[in-house]
Amino acid sequence: MPFGEIVCGSPGSGKSTYCYGKHQLFSALNRPIFVVNLDPANDNIPYPCAIDISSLITLEDVMAEHGLGPNGGMLYCMEYLEANFDWLEERLKELGKDAYVLFDLPGQVELSTNHESVKNIVQKLAKLEFRLAAVHLCDAHYVTDASKYVSVLMLSLRAMLHLELPHINVLSKVDLIQQYGDLDFNLDFYTEVQDLSYLESTLSSVSPRFKALNMAICSLIEDYGLVGFETLAVEDKESMLHLTRVIDKATGCVFVPPPDAQHPPGTVQATDVPASQRPNTHALFTSAAGPMQGPRSDVRDVQERWVDAKEEWDAWEKTQWRQEGQMVQEAARKSKIRERGTKDKT
Repeated sequence: MPFGEIVCGSPGSGKSTYCYGKHQLFSALNRPIFVVNLDPANDNIPYPCAIDISSLITLEDVMAEHGLGPNGGMLYCMEYLEANFDWLEERLKELGKDAYVLFDLPGQVELSTNHESVKNIVQKLAKLEFRLAAVHLCDAHYVTDASKYVSVLMLSLRAMLHLELPHINVLSKVDLIQQYGDLDFNLDFYTEVQDLSYLESTLSSVSPRFKALNMAICSLIEDYGLVGFETLAVEDKESMLHLTRVIDKATGCVFVPPPDAQHPPGTVQATDVPASQRPNTHALFTSAAGPMQGPRSDVRDVQERWVDAKEEWDAWEKTQWRQEGQMVQEAARKSKIRERGTKDKT
């Protein structure tokens, strides 16, 4: 069965950049991946696009033909895609049963929080046996302002309740967070969403008139206890790998053995069915409830990398890159010498 991600978020949160980075990462890991553009207004796609909704409908044509504005036209496009889902279904079947697909949604937040078309499309994808997770991107700079942070929490909670999928909220562009000023609390306060009462003094000083309303919203978010965040810096390999592991656990892809994977005898059924349909008992018992491992798995490491000691880490990484480049050049030089020696002998 195919796996995939519903990539959603507000405009400018980095959805297309994330899809491009994920495509590059999976290509380097030799994991097949396809990106589906479902934004009819996106005419500057950075990633290789397997399926493009503009082949079916474009926002510009809808606005011109029906006299709609950008938001109304976008809703019309999603309703049109829902009505013509067979167009998408046929093209998805061409990708194969083991496809890993990213669905890049438009930036209009009402599509993932209120409007029914995207939700209905997701349900139809589930009937096609897609194992999906929603990846909701939020710009990390919102955590530098208490009122904006509460708004992001409400938006994330609404998307979780509406889409009804395994859901990963992500603070994107965390590598740029230092540009927006100092944080009132450590980064783990914003990612774990444990005790929002600490925001009371800040919210009261900014808008004392709405103090009771703000705290009621915070109480509502805490009562649900659903919202939490991962962090993401697309250009950081470790950050992308950590988020990939989180998503793989959410979708169940972590339990699918690669075709060439070595496992203890008897743990993987040797059948002719696709890899995504073979059980992986070894992975089930070794990684199902285990903690996430890796350099960016602890948010305290993320804070040290991008907030507390960003300049020092940047300098260290540049040194590492320089050394790696020198090693590659030296290996290439030795390879040329060996080739030259072989030619001389012949």
